Amino acid sequence: MSSRSPDKIRLVAFDVDGVFTDGRFYLSDAGIESKAFHTQDGYGIRKLLGVGVVVAVISGRKSVAVEKRMAELGVQHVVQACTDKVAALDEIIAGLNISTAECAYVGDDIPDLALLNHVGYAIAVANAVPAVHKQCDYSTSAAGGFGAVREVCELILSAQSQ
Repeated sequence: MSSRSPDKIRLVAFDVDGVFTDGRFYLSDAGIESKAFHTQDGYGIRKLLGVGVVVAVISGRKSVAVEKRMAELGVQHVVQACTDKVAALDEIIAGLNISTAECAYVGDDIPDLALLNHVGYAIAVANAVPAVHKQCDYSTSAAGGFGAVREVCELILSAQSQ
């Protein structure tokens, strides 16, 4: 843990698999993928958006389920099949007049390390690999897919007295 605080966060970006979900996905015989999202996470996202915190999703995989869920929640910045998460975030914030110091990122695995090291506040979910926990300012007590996103939302809202 560091001395950095989430009180100045204007944008929070999330990985999907292992953060919004428990990391598993289901593939039917017909090749249709499905994922499970925690309902309470959705409420937290809506609360953040309601107080003006920008929410983004940056994922290395592409999924129709993610596209639909984020649309339901009102998340406008959704980047999927991403090979360079740092560049993706930089592109998002360029048009929003937000600095990387005002960004948080929530991840769980090695592909998230570059972006976790790029933002002002780095967050690992409880089920993250050890290398991710070592690089983060905060680690959730909840695992991805089991309320970790909601915990992050509440952390930011509380730090900003919302």
